[in-house]
Amino acid sequence: MKKSFYLVAFIVMASWSSFAQEPAFTITHGPYLQALTESEVTIVWTTNRKAISWVELAPDDDTHYYQTERPRSYAESYGFKSVDSVHAVTLSGLNPNTTYRYRIYSQEVLSHVGTKVLYGDIAASNVYRQKPLKFTTSNPSNSEVSFLVLNDIHGNNDLMETLLENTDWEQTDMVFFNGDMTNDIRSEQQLFGDFLDKAVELFAGETPMYYARGNHETRGNFATTFPRYFPTPTNQLYYMFRQGPVCFVVLDSGEDKPDSDLEYSGIVAFDNYRTQQAEWLKKAVKQDVFRDASYRVVIVHMPPFGGWHGEEEVARKFVPVLNDAGIDVMLCGHLHRHVHKKAGEGQKFPVIANSNKAIIKAQTKNATLNINIFGADGKLVDSLQIQSRK
Repeated sequence: MKKSFYLVAFIVMASWSSFAQEPAFTITHGPYLQALTESEVTIVWTTNRKAISWVELAPDDDTHYYQTERPRSYAESYGFKSVDSVHAVTLSGLNPNTTYRYRIYSQEVLSHVGTKVLYGDIAASNVYRQKPLKFTTSNPSNSEVSFLVLNDIHGNNDLMETLLENTDWEQTDMVFFNGDMTNDIRSEQQLFGDFLDKAVELFAGETPMYYARGNHETRGNFATTFPRYFPTPTNQLYYMFRQGPVCFVVLDSGEDKPDSDLEYSGIVAFDNYRTQQAEWLKKAVKQDVFRDASYRVVIVHMPPFGGWHGEEEVARKFVPVLNDAGIDVMLCGHLHRHVHKKAGEGQKFPVIANSNKAIIKAQTKNATLNINIFGADGKLVDSLQIQSRK
């Protein structure tokens, strides 16, 4: 009898001890903005345990955030509030060229048995001791837009911070990560630690970030989860959108070696993926959002030259479509050196392969798209001017 009592007491005490040692429910990473358009944006963040999540939205006016109850939008899927540790809330029906304040919330789900759900603590971003985060929807009728392009950072947060050091964020509409921001993806912690936490610290909670996947983001046991963290307007890793006078076409060049290469252990199928993508591209460039744009910019990690299999695939499958459609410039990375190929050298448009230690800063103004490349030392590396089609 005593043995049974001591055993039960031990189990209860062990349970209490385990409960006491469990870390508090908290937001671990984010938030950051994805897929921002004139009427929609997706806000992404993570928690240390599974939860339901929502975003409160408020106009950017003179009212205190706590003045009234703010409308909520939940992370939802197929009619259910999503229970997950990765949270993506899409805000729809927004007004163009409008600034909003927002606050994120997550409430832990302790158990779900039958129809009974037991909820735990709520974690939220701070709007009491600091100002609420903001974002501004895009303006398709705007004649000016400013954007940055980074690539091949490979987990070097110090380098990324140096390249972004003198950025005027009030005058920057968006940032593109053009691939290989990490060496591979083996865990969520690595994904955020390699570059994403630093991006959130510097800008990503208020300035939207768009991603063109590189060949290194396809590597590692966690690589297949990549789309969960970077939702797009097409729900694919290739997509197209308009910001002001510019139509951006973001492509996914995949891996750089043949699918059969030993490095991939028989797990990849990028040749077929690029073929499917080319078929999508043929339809995309016929849309008004592309045809009516004053500038047409392609963002893709691998350039259509270099001699490797992936580069040859880009040249063979994407370039003919882009030549026929008429684009103004292709911005790439991958080579870890600066290359500027002029139109006519295999393609009917200029191609800039940005170095891994430089940043592209671009802006439309006075009917011209000005593209400037700066090294980590702040010195101008190269520049290109493209005249408006209209």
